[in-house]
Amino acid sequence: MGDHAEPERDPHPRTRLDDSFSTPVRFSLMAALGDSIELDFATLAAILQAGDSVLSKAIAHLQDSGYVATRKVHAGSRPRTWVRATTEGADAFAGHLRALREIVELSGGRMP
Repeated sequence: MGDHAEPERDPHPRTRLDDSFSTPVRFSLMAALGDSIELDFATLAAILQAGDSVLSKAIAHLQDSGYVATRKVHAGSRPRTWVRATTEGADAFAGHLRALREIVELSGGRMP
């Protein structure tokens, strides 16, 4: 019997998907922030059509991951929360998008 080692293959691109972007709201939030964009909470909620609780949880998760930063300012007596992607977050999201594109390319670019 011969030793038939399977040739080494590159890992499937799905292994580079980042679970931090696994929910539609977190994915959409990172997409909305784009490059060097800072948006306030109310604007994000409107853009994403997300309720305050869902958006707040998404921001907290991404902040815990180091992918977004927030700052609070007061406009008169009302506090406003501003959100922006960190460099680490922007890089991670770009890598996530590359992996998604590679997955589509592996299927011959066929989309249903």
